[in-house]
Order: sequence, then structure tokens, then C-alpha cells
Amino acid sequence: MKAAVVKRVGDKFEIETVQIAKPEGREVLVEVKASGLCHTDLHFASHEFGVPMPAVFGHEVAGVVVEVGPQVREFAVGDHVVACLIQYCGHCESCLAGRTYQCKHPEETVRSADQSSRLTLEGQPLTSVFGTAGFAEKTLVHENQLAKVPNSIPFPQACVLGCGTVTGAGAAINTAAVKPGDTVAVIGIGGVGLNVISGAKLAGATRIIAIDVQPGKFDLAKKFGATDVIDSSTVDPVEQVVALTKGGVDHAFEVVGLKQTSEQALRMTRVGGGAYLIGVHKPNSRIEISVMEEFIASQRRIQGVLMGSSNIKHDIPMYAELYLQGKLNLDDLISQEINISEINEAYEELKHGKIARSVITSF
Repeated sequence: MKAAVVKRVGDKFEIETVQIAKPEGREVLVEVKASGLCHTDLHFASHEFGVPMPAVFGHEVAGVVVEVGPQVREFAVGDHVVACLIQYCGHCESCLAGRTYQCKHPEETVRSADQSSRLTLEGQPLTSVFGTAGFAEKTLVHENQLAKVPNSIPFPQACVLGCGTVTGAGAAINTAAVKPGDTVAVIGIGGVGLNVISGAKLAGATRIIAIDVQPGKFDLAKKFGATDVIDSSTVDPVEQVVALTKGGVDHAFEVVGLKQTSEQALRMTRVGGGAYLIGVHKPNSRIEISVMEEFIASQRRIQGVLMGSSNIKHDIPMYAELYLQGKLNLDDLISQEINISEINEAYEELKHGKIARSVITSF
């Protein structure tokens, strides 16, 4: 089958013919119908995060089950499913408390060192990054990383549920617990940022301020529910947010992954407000805060967010249903559908913030 392979950190994606194993244990073989190009995959492929190379990335995956392992309990051939990079065992303390995104034994969802690799290239093992490896015609995934969705949701829209939506909307709904009447700022309005706006709107926020350096994104942000927009390339976004809200927002979400924007997120919150860091930073990144002024005296909080604090078995089907009811905008997230051979060009466009999401729908 065809797959996009990264052979060394920093290399381009190369389209190769790779081999995929038959499902064992609780593994599910999925024919990939749509695979979204999330910036996280590019970030991990471009920087040294300890991912063994060569590797197959891709974690926003929607497809159809074509075969199941002998111990699979939830899925059957023909099911429509969405994959997610949250890897959880289901029996540790965190999982039993419902915090599967904090699982202590995520390694249980992948093959052990004494088992054969799920993917190989010319007889050599390939890393299935995040356990999903969705930049391929088929993927072999542990059933804990899959959620069933209605057959009526289109595959391109379904695939973004697995990361962009659970991460963005989940950050607003689960992590920050935005409530009716709250005020929200979102720094960075790419695919995940637009989903933060969607989640804040669903939760009842009355003011949602979208912040970006590219004014061309502002009309799209308003489609998702932004009430105000700020071009941070021309004005100080902290000053603008504080002025608009007469003191700062209840919740500020950073979806860029930069030191400057992370510090801005904290400073644009009100007394007692919260800043939520979603964007993936480079390894060993640091931020600076004034402990007394910006933390203790102002009673602010800052929290890292992983995958929107989501329980995918509950949240992905919920978001799918909200989409089908017309309450969650997924259609405008899909900027273009591409062939897998166009992956490098599409990532260049994403890198420069030109589009929300490209989705591989043909191989």
C-alpha cells in the first residue's frame, strides 16, 4: 500500500510502497478514507522529539473497518470510525477516573519490542507514530484509539474530529469549563483555534475574540462564532483585549506554540482568569512570567492542554452528532481535498497559515 514516509528528522514526506501486518489482539485494520494534515505531525517530523525514524505520521483519520483482531470487542467490519492519538490502557488510576488523556500506560496500545512491526518498508520496521500512522491507505490501530461515528457524516469532516475538534472544542468545554456569559480570547485561528471558537460558542460564551497576524482569516473566524477580531501584527493584542473587555477575558487560549503568544495569553486574562496553552512548542521552550504581579497578586492560572482533556469514546460521537444537527461547523474547516502525493505542498501552505485543513482523500 502507499504511505507517506519520513526517513530522517527534517526530511520531506516520501511516498513509498509499504507493508502492513494483519491485526493481532485488540488491533483494528482500517481503510483510510480521509486523513487530515495537522501541524503537530509536521512539527514532530521536523524537530527532534525522540520519534524513531523512519516513520509514518498522520493522526486525524477517518475510515472503514476492514478486519479486526481476535480480542476486539467494540468494532466490526464495515463500521465507520475516527482515530485519535490519545493512547490509553483503560485500567490505570487515571483511566478509571475518566482521565484517559492522562493514562499511565499508553504503551499498552502498541506492539511490544518482541512483536513484529505493524508497518515495514523493504523488510525494515517503520514507526507508527502516535499509534495511528494515518498517512497511508490503511492503518492498524488499537481499538482504544478508535471511536465509532454515524455513517452519514462525510469522511473529511469526520477525520478532523479526531484532533482539531477534540483538542480545540475540548479545551473550551472540558479543560476550561467555559460557561454561559464568559469571555474568551483565542490566539491563532488555524484549524484548532477555529474549533476553540466553536467550543466556546457551544458553551455559551458571550464574547469570543479571535487574534491572528493574518486578517484574511477573520471572516472565517466569524463564521465559527468570533464576535471580535484583532490583527496582532499591527496592535498590541493584550492592550486591545483588556480594553475590549474592561479588564481582560475569563479564558485565553494559545494555539500557536510560541513564547511571546503564550505570555500574551496570560496577560490578557482578568484577575482570576485562566490561560490555556494548546500550541505545540519546540523542545526545551521556556516562557517568562512575573510571579507576584502576573500570577499571585492577579490570581491567574496557566494550564497546559493535551487533546482537549477528551474522552474520545464519548466526545467524538457527541461532536459528530452536533455536526449532523447543524450545531457544529466542520464544513468550513476543510480547505481542500488532496492526493497523498501532494502532502509536502499542502504542508507548505499550512506552515504559512494560508489554510485551515488539507485532507488526504485519495491515494
